[in-house]
Amino acid sequence: MIDDETIAAYDNQVEAYADLVGETPPDPLLVIFAEQVEAGGHVLDLGCGPGKEAAELRSRGFSIDAVDASPEMVRLANQTHGIDARQASFDDIEQAEAYDGIWANFSLLHAPAEDFPRHLGALCRALKPGGCFHIAMKLGTGAARDRLGRHYSYYSQPELTELLTQAGFAVEDTSTGEVLGLAGDVEPWIALRARKQPA
Repeated sequence: MIDDETIAAYDNQVEAYADLVGETPPDPLLVIFAEQVEAGGHVLDLGCGPGKEAAELRSRGFSIDAVDASPEMVRLANQTHGIDARQASFDDIEQAEAYDGIWANFSLLHAPAEDFPRHLGALCRALKPGGCFHIAMKLGTGAARDRLGRHYSYYSQPELTELLTQAGFAVEDTSTGEVLGLAGDVEPWIALRARKQPA
């Protein structure tokens, strides 16, 4: 289910968000992810935003499918990086064994908690067996909207690990930290790297 208020917030803040991610060096977790995906493989960037990370993955030799639910983010990603990004929601991921890797970096945190297990199941199906999955979320409990109107669902590390396991993933690594977000708050985050388990 698409949350229109969240999408509108990103559409209205597209330039500010692009400035926030800026010309920073590649995310160290992205570098590790790229090392874990089959060379030259097909990668889904789920919630590509301004396209910076999709462009970085492309520069490392991967075939990229970059998607975002915000039409303005898609426009900016294509204008800036020419990555052929397309507008799509979590519900539009219907492929089967299509990707060698999926990069879901601070995107699925906008999914309602009741839909989250279904989305994880669809992403697991979309990965090839042994494919690499990266997910980054904000740590916490419950759900809330930030001052920009974006909806967030929060999880603990044990909850995320269990949900990924139930969806068919084996968690290989976990990282935590803090980040300054678009709304101006510094919040704790968690990132998990996992593999799709063979059937």
